[in-house]
Amino acid sequence: MSEGNHPPSQDPGSKPPAGPRQRVPRNMMSWLALVGLALVLVALLRENMQPTEKITITEFQKLVESKSIDKLTIKEDGVLEGSRIAPEEGLPESSVQFRVQYPPRVIDDGFVSRMVDSLPDGEVDSKRPSQFMLVLAAMLPWILIFGFIWFFILRQMRGASGGGGMLGNIGRSRHKVTTKEHTGVTFADVAGIEEAKDEVHEIIEFLRSPKKFQRLGGRIPRGVLLVGEPGCGKTLLAKAIAGEADVPFMSISGSDFVEMFVGVGASRVRDLFKQAKENSPCIIFLDEIDAVGRRRGANFGGGGHDEREQTLNAILVEMDGFETNQQVIVIAATNRADVLDPALKRPGRFDRQVYVPLPDLQGRYEILKVHARKIKLGPAADMRRVARGTPMFSGADLAALVNESAIIATLADKDCVEQEDLEEARDKVRWGRARKSHAVNDKEQKLTAFHEAGHALVQSLEKDADPVHKVTIIPRGPAGGATFSLPEWDRKFYSSKFLHATLRVLVAGRIAEEVCFDEVCSGAASDIKQATAIARQMVRDWGMSDSAGFVYYGDGEAGPSILDMPGREYSDKTAEMIDKEIKTTLDKVYADAKQIIIENRTKLEAIAQALMKYETITGEEVNALLRGESLERATVSDLLDEVDRKTPEVGIARPVPADPATDSDLETGPLPQPG
Repeated sequence: MSEGNHPPSQDPGSKPPAGPRQRVPRNMMSWLALVGLALVLVALLRENMQPTEKITITEFQKLVESKSIDKLTIKEDGVLEGSRIAPEEGLPESSVQFRVQYPPRVIDDGFVSRMVDSLPDGEVDSKRPSQFMLVLAAMLPWILIFGFIWFFILRQMRGASGGGGMLGNIGRSRHKVTTKEHTGVTFADVAGIEEAKDEVHEIIEFLRSPKKFQRLGGRIPRGVLLVGEPGCGKTLLAKAIAGEADVPFMSISGSDFVEMFVGVGASRVRDLFKQAKENSPCIIFLDEIDAVGRRRGANFGGGGHDEREQTLNAILVEMDGFETNQQVIVIAATNRADVLDPALKRPGRFDRQVYVPLPDLQGRYEILKVHARKIKLGPAADMRRVARGTPMFSGADLAALVNESAIIATLADKDCVEQEDLEEARDKVRWGRARKSHAVNDKEQKLTAFHEAGHALVQSLEKDADPVHKVTIIPRGPAGGATFSLPEWDRKFYSSKFLHATLRVLVAGRIAEEVCFDEVCSGAASDIKQATAIARQMVRDWGMSDSAGFVYYGDGEAGPSILDMPGREYSDKTAEMIDKEIKTTLDKVYADAKQIIIENRTKLEAIAQALMKYETITGEEVNALLRGESLERATVSDLLDEVDRKTPEVGIARPVPADPATDSDLETGPLPQPG
């Protein structure tokens, strides 16, 4: 044993120090009181349950004359209770309780004396209790019953309510205290948002060593606002902060502050910050703060009595009022920073606004690697190719992609997740499940093939457009077919050349139908909607029109009142000019795309015939067709016929390939074995 562990020496003659006084637990005291009340109640019930015979005054006088009463109690209210002797054959004498009612005025001292003289062998007692005792005796059973209910019901409800009774928890905060053991998420699990990680990592350093930053006069930021699109990782970043910090982490949603009772939200805010200050240093995380932090005065009759405004005012005061605490940091998350009150976003409350963007190419690759640790990947799976083919995917989309790929591989009885599973999962997450069993007649299939061939042709010939990745006529989601592109890089800005090329690709499907069938159908509805939206933004928002010029014609911002709703801020003549310019832009790209298709109609028909034969072709195969080459690979029917020729048995059902529409399955996958 080390020296520091020896017990302290004591004087042999001194008394040992008194040990700590043992206290009876509070729960044991409650149970002892409950048992005592129960025993009293049982005694009273037992006394009241004894059989009592009610007799008349005449019968009582006969008992007195025969001296058959061995015990008699005379009460001042005229009630006489006692026991009489009831002899039975073959048994000793037994007592029977009786009760008789006399007029109260008859009961006096002379009546008692006569009873004593008439019953020399009996016990005669005269009780004259006070009115208080009579009332107490009548109310005692009810008191015991209500006490029993209080101990077993109301006390439990009070404990569940947090000590405030049945309604005591209404004004209390509903936050959850999280520690690093609860979340299991650290900064190693957060990828693709390195700048945001660095900024929130500074908060952890502030809390761990505040003196390091106060050495030069700096102070800890009071608030950090996480802003970004849905699914970008704001809540995951907050979980990582809870997993990295060695301080209490209190999390609550903005909707938890608002109730049907007025003033509850403000009360919960005060209770939340009170508990946070008691446990400082501490972090408070407010998720979806726009539920209570919207701009004030934006509704009719709201004023200062609106419940949401009271809650917001309480948050403003707690964050930067007269009583501020630098040991409590507030982290909030929202995807609607434009609707927040300006007083909430000013320095001193939320000192920092951390933007959590959609991940770029490298960020998507890092996110895919994080989620791929949970699944078994095949050796040919290329996460960089998947990251390149998922522009504008959020972190949540990528997590769903990896999970869907594992499900697809499991349903196909594979030992690992392969590249085609990842690509199928990508298409499923973005555009929906492929409807391979959807019955399509030959005319519709041919029309869809030429429509998608028009998109693929123009997209392949346009040098400013994204390269073609895959073309399919298998219905997926609401679409009858799809042409998938594979961007070479992530675009932060859109040039006019790229936008005009994109418009030509969008209108090419309708033009292919018109040129080859001399008719059009409703299948281009989505293309028309998307092309119109792009052209409108080019004219109104981006100044890409000679007639509109370098002027912003978009919708105005909403003001602080409902009367200041967003709307157009230009005249009807300008609106007519904008509509005319949008139509002119679309007509020009329509004419350009039509000229391209007419000049390359032979290539268009080659792509369409390949789609009708194989249902799905890759971008490399589209380029081969444009060079005049032919595709030499087996179709689904060829594979099935090959299986039939190798199967000598009769009556064996034809096997169906796992994914007949995916060309990689048909090229590199094993031939189906007879089942």
